[in-house]
Amino acid sequence: MKLQTRALTALLLGLSGLAQAEQPSSHLDKVQQSGELTVCTTGDYKPYTFLRTDGDYEGIDISMARSLAQSLGAKVTWVPTTWKTLMPDFQAGKCDIAMGGISVTLERQKKAFFSNPLDVDGKIPLVRCEEQAKYQTVEQINQPSVRLIEPAGGTNEAFARAHLPKAQLAFHDNNTIFQQLLDKKADVMITDSSEALYQQKRLPGLCAVNPAHYMQYGEKAYLLPRDDVAWKSYVDQWLHLSKATGAYQKIQGEWLAMPGE
Repeated sequence: MKLQTRALTALLLGLSGLAQAEQPSSHLDKVQQSGELTVCTTGDYKPYTFLRTDGDYEGIDISMARSLAQSLGAKVTWVPTTWKTLMPDFQAGKCDIAMGGISVTLERQKKAFFSNPLDVDGKIPLVRCEEQAKYQTVEQINQPSVRLIEPAGGTNEAFARAHLPKAQLAFHDNNTIFQQLLDKKADVMITDSSEALYQQKRLPGLCAVNPAHYMQYGEKAYLLPRDDVAWKSYVDQWLHLSKATGAYQKIQGEWLAMPGE
């Protein structure tokens, strides 16, 4: 009986080991074996991710996603998401990585890993240039007469609700929200300094207020599955080398407006 029990135990262990061998233990193995890198992205946040009318994506993190895939001998499959559904989609296993101007937050960190930070990028106001003096501080913006406009979901809305409760808060699609400011249908958008500087360069009449002095400190990074240490280690090293060789800076320079430009 003991011999039979040992034999059965050995068989079960062998089958378990075989099953584990058949299932990649890390997204690093999965991507290399399948030749496909699945990337969750919102497609509505220039200069990081933007879905064009022809159905293709462009932006800083879109180019970086293609670079990551190339390093693994894989192709990119885009997984559309929104700021409201980003974390549920990610936790549902719909993608290997989420990219596209994602801010590092403790709430997101509770549910997933982040790559090493790409850049520091805090919250500032974006306003019509002739009204910059009116919106220099949180106190100036946190007034019942100020019309605040943000995309629904994400860290811009969270900042507005936490720090600007007296202002009139309205929501609008992130692709056309800037025209609402130019058309005087809203007064202020709180957003990341990088986006404000990009829109300042793209749309004369809009100005980033104090772009180097943040109302709230922030960082950008890529979202990764929790507990997959091998995958995080690979992405971090790829990102480190991208910066060390200047590849990241070259991609960034094609998109990101800088102060004084």
